[in-house]
Amino acid sequence: MRSRTSPVGQPITIRRAVARDAKRLTRLVRGSGAYQGKYAAAVAGYRVGPDYIEAHRAFVAVGADEPGGRVLGFYSLVLAPPELDLLFVADEAQGRGIGRLLVAHMQSEARAAGLDRVKVVSHLPAEDFYHRTGAVRTGTALANPPAVPWDRPEFEFRIPPE
Repeated sequence: MRSRTSPVGQPITIRRAVARDAKRLTRLVRGSGAYQGKYAAAVAGYRVGPDYIEAHRAFVAVGADEPGGRVLGFYSLVLAPPELDLLFVADEAQGRGIGRLLVAHMQSEARAAGLDRVKVVSHLPAEDFYHRTGAVRTGTALANPPAVPWDRPEFEFRIPPE
């Protein structure tokens, strides 16, 4: 476990996700304000199951001052092919630097795994976030109806060696 301080001073611990986190992660995805309205169909039946957590490098951000160690955000790194599959921060925790901490942690994990780049297919409302955290736009993922009836920007994080 690593403990860092978010830019607004609150201690945040990033730890490996475990099977018992599955329901909390599913709720975080389905409850995301970024997936309201026309985007709701993309996550309506989405489930982050224990099998998913075991198969991928999933990590959660937990606020040290949060009651019960509430999960404030999480990400999932797929190694082959290298992709940041999921990255979510709870709506009420956004703006605290948690997304940036998760991206930095993902880059560290990718570097440790010997990766030199990590692809991201972004949700449209998250496009600016990925720009701000250093991802480079590489293309467009075409719509995949009915779940995702819109094109999405593709990005890449370049992972420099230490």
